[in-house]
Amino acid sequence: MQEIFLDSPRGRIAALRAGDPQGAPLLAMHGWLDNAASFIPLHPYLSGFDLVALDMPGHGASAHRATGYDYTFVDWVHDALDALDALGWPRARLLGHSMGAAIATMVAAAAPERVERLVLIEALGPVAGAAETAGSRLRAAVTARRTAAQRPRKTIASIDTAVKSRLAVGDMRADAARLIVERNLRAVEGGWRWRSDPRLALPSHLRITEEAALSIVAAVEAPTLLIAADPSPPYFLQAMRDARVARLRDGRLRVLPGGHHLHMEQPEIVGPIVRDFLREGAP
Repeated sequence: MQEIFLDSPRGRIAALRAGDPQGAPLLAMHGWLDNAASFIPLHPYLSGFDLVALDMPGHGASAHRATGYDYTFVDWVHDALDALDALGWPRARLLGHSMGAAIATMVAAAAPERVERLVLIEALGPVAGAAETAGSRLRAAVTARRTAAQRPRKTIASIDTAVKSRLAVGDMRADAARLIVERNLRAVEGGWRWRSDPRLALPSHLRITEEAALSIVAAVEAPTLLIAADPSPPYFLQAMRDARVARLRDGRLRVLPGGHHLHMEQPEIVGPIVRDFLREGAP
């Protein structure tokens, strides 16, 4: 996959591009604290498409938000639309994993004329929050934001150490973690540092309710395929997943045994499923 850079109103967006330049446009968006490299295992199965996998702002080689600003979820929707504009794509297929799947859902709901088909892995719509926790969440988020600048950035001794750190916070295979980690490191004196913005780890100030999330899902017009892992992650349990799928106008669900990064760990299974769905209705 070849690295490219796209200009946007909020700064440069890095991406990896592969496939057929004359193929159907396909924009891919990764999960939280991942980056475009998370689609490297999948891309050989998508060779007939013009695949562009983004580093979402604050991740990988993309620009960080300006000093003093936060990573609000709706801004990532505009980042995706800005990327489509920069690529000259009036309409595209979207592929998203986890956070990227939530972003893709919201893009499809907000700008249906831009989305041809939608493949989501391990998320459908944004993470919701209970209304009664809004006050405590706001207080914790403001406190974290006001003290974030006081935390020093640590130097990592080696890439292997960085991979171990990534594995400690997520259940995934070491080879998959290494792909993500290597794109997210920069060399400094005495070792390595993460390229991702530390502000990404701050808690969000607000979360919408589940009722609002269902309304967003119901606004999606594009044919949608959700690929979900079994067992389900705690923030996307089966009951929630099935209720959201039921709100889709044209939705399908495939449940596969595996972990949260099943598109990286089982590309030989996930890839053909994604490819065949995206090809439907193609000229």
